[in-house]
Amino acid sequence: MTPTRRRLAALLLAAAPFTASATPSDGTWDWAVAPYVWAASIGTDYRTSTPPSSASNDMNFDDVLEKIDGVFEVRGEGQGDNFGVLADFTYFGLADEDDHRFLRTESDLDLRLMEVAAVWSPGTERFVGLETFAGARVIDLDITTQFIPFNPVFSGSSREISETYYDMMIGARYTWAPSDKWRVTLRGDGSWGDTDGTWNASLMAQYRTAHGAWAFGYRYFDVDLEDAGDTLSVSLDGPVIGYAFHF
Repeated sequence: MTPTRRRLAALLLAAAPFTASATPSDGTWDWAVAPYVWAASIGTDYRTSTPPSSASNDMNFDDVLEKIDGVFEVRGEGQGDNFGVLADFTYFGLADEDDHRFLRTESDLDLRLMEVAAVWSPGTERFVGLETFAGARVIDLDITTQFIPFNPVFSGSSREISETYYDMMIGARYTWAPSDKWRVTLRGDGSWGDTDGTWNASLMAQYRTAHGAWAFGYRYFDVDLEDAGDTLSVSLDGPVIGYAFHF
């Protein structure tokens, strides 16, 4: 087990007593499960440790992937009087082509983003006010990029990153309740460990219904990854819409 994974396991074990004590005096929790669609745009910058083709000396390739149709996300959360837990899973996969000075890139990417955290909610009303959270963020990435020279005299190549990255995550959010029906949540967090850092921010509004709430807003996510001297920066941003089922 790597030092990052050992620290991650220790953090989750340390959080366990707090989540266990989250059960309020009447023994009930409030739960929510929310599927989302994230209409995100994507930016990717890929820097290689050596030139990938004899056609040029370029080692930096901006926006090898810049088109995406959408991202699926599902989130679950439970909360007691002062503590709770949350989990989140996001998936997207895409392929794209791009022309550079001397060659063409063809890229395929699959990314799975998983989060689990303990939540501290000191306010008198659940899911309202200032809350902090800490836990783990796991990024499972598969990306293959082919470098194809325009001039057939030169040789091409391909690069691949297939790795799972484990980070420790910490963040905070604030939820404002302007009325019985409406909630507005601002969230920010970051994670560090196997990655070179991730940053996540969102602004979401929720409109409560009889059995849940419509949720819509905007989200930004950025991650920097490294593998065998090659570095990849991925950023996602765009509107989010979903429905949270409460029970």
